[in-house]
Amino acid sequence: MPARHFDRTRLRTVRRAAEISQAAVGEALGVSDSAVASWENGAQTPDPEKLPALARALGRDVDNLFPRSGPPDLKDLRCDAGYYQYETAAFIGTKSAGPVAAAERGERPLKEKYVLALAVKYGVSEDELRQAGARSIATAQGVPVDAPASTGTKRTLAADTPPGSLSEKITLLLDGSYPSPPGPPSDAEMAKAVNATAGGQLLTEKDFRDLRTGVTETALPEVLDALADTVGVSRLYFKPDDAVAAQVYEGLQLLAAAKQGAVGRVRARGLGAQGLSPKAMGLINDLVAELAEKETDANE
Repeated sequence: MPARHFDRTRLRTVRRAAEISQAAVGEALGVSDSAVASWENGAQTPDPEKLPALARALGRDVDNLFPRSGPPDLKDLRCDAGYYQYETAAFIGTKSAGPVAAAERGERPLKEKYVLALAVKYGVSEDELRQAGARSIATAQGVPVDAPASTGTKRTLAADTPPGSLSEKITLLLDGSYPSPPGPPSDAEMAKAVNATAGGQLLTEKDFRDLRTGVTETALPEVLDALADTVGVSRLYFKPDDAVAAQVYEGLQLLAAAKQGAVGRVRARGLGAQGLSPKAMGLINDLVAELAEKETDANE
């Protein structure tokens, strides 16, 4: 994934405008003033782990001072939290940072038992961490994360009825979860992301395309569970209960309206370039969970 862009000239300009000395910046970061000078004259580049602290020392937002052109992978999340890789061993209770290192290199998915601990330390949701892990794997496999989606049958969020078939559910979910541009990921990207989430080979590009376009009308439960986890919605969305699907559908409609400016309160929260924010997806999950709880109470 693209690392944060470090511009030495911008660093020097911002620091001088704020009337902060190199010594003061160095003290805030635990480095010498000569180290800061070397960053500004181009002799050296600061570690990506230091960029968030450097931005704070200058009173600026890290995304503004050191922008990144794409969504973060696992290494990016760690660096944004200001941690070096070796420090993660203590977070997950292992003797070395091997599990994190392998996941950052995209060699294998991060084990689920480590997700919560790292998410807390990195200051992100568990879903954000999983999605970043999927990007690390996709990058290692040479899959462009921001590639446009494959063509196929589309279902718009303006439809009068909630989706019924598996194809409709998948298409609606992708359209509602990934604003345009750049739009939903390609079939190949989705297949790889689902496999990464599941920790095994469940789908090929053709398999996913067939599910999305309706050539294949059913899928194994583990495939649907991994797809739900990959996109960040409740697994109940793919259950046969029409009421559950309708509840998720209503949430997607609300968020689609927000993208068009029809719902100001939701729109003000903003939608990330790579999909709905965890808070937005949480809205859908909360609606589904509430419905499931009511149904359970009714059946008791």
